[in-house]
Amino acid sequence: MKAKKINYKLLVLLLIFSYISSAQTFKATQQKASRVKTAYTEKWDDLKAELIKRNFDATNFEICIRAFKHDKLVEIWLRSKNEKQFKLFKTYDICYYSGSLGPKRKQGDGQVPEGFYNVAVFNPYSNYYLSLGVSYPNSSDKIIGKTNLGGDIMIHGNCVSIGCIPITDTYIKELYVLAVEARNGGQQTIPISIFPAKMDEKGMNFLNSEYGDNAALLSFWKSLKTGYDYFEINKQLPKITVDKAGKYVVN
Repeated sequence: MKAKKINYKLLVLLLIFSYISSAQTFKATQQKASRVKTAYTEKWDDLKAELIKRNFDATNFEICIRAFKHDKLVEIWLRSKNEKQFKLFKTYDICYYSGSLGPKRKQGDGQVPEGFYNVAVFNPYSNYYLSLGVSYPNSSDKIIGKTNLGGDIMIHGNCVSIGCIPITDTYIKELYVLAVEARNGGQQTIPISIFPAKMDEKGMNFLNSEYGDNAALLSFWKSLKTGYDYFEINKQLPKITVDKAGKYVVN
């Protein structure tokens, strides 16, 4: 039997169509939830206009999220797909956080995690309007933490929290829409970096003065700072691994 010739052009077109359809399906599926639909109605036109005004590609961008507990800030950084460097787009206030500075190590400690994570889930039916799940515990947490680490850490709406990062309903609508758009455009991994404070000279002086007698905590923060510094200098995401002790290493 004579083998059939493969139409590679047709195969490529089918793959592209499949990819685009899959991406569109994510946004369409999210918008079936009334809260996401409302968020798009209220926020997307203004966000899109601001993106265009600030020279972002509003149809094709990537997002990363950085949170600072002591400063009570969440930074939203974006870059168009044809750009290498991220640029700061929005800064939101963290309206409340539980616990103290330092990482989360066990269930029930009330701590907000610290480290390098990703968006693990989009929840359009959250008890706190909308929420983006943080991929806690990560490999570092599993090495250093207790046996029962807990979970279900979110960036969400409202202004209450036990271990989560609430930024009010108004701002979670914006962040959720931006994250859906980035995911819809093909960004499979959305980074979330959570720091005890801004780890510049002022922030490190504060941490050293307040926690100078806690060598283990300062050592952990020093490993966090390597990732912080890389992003500050390069405005690109560092490639981070975890050593046997659970400390972060920038490659």
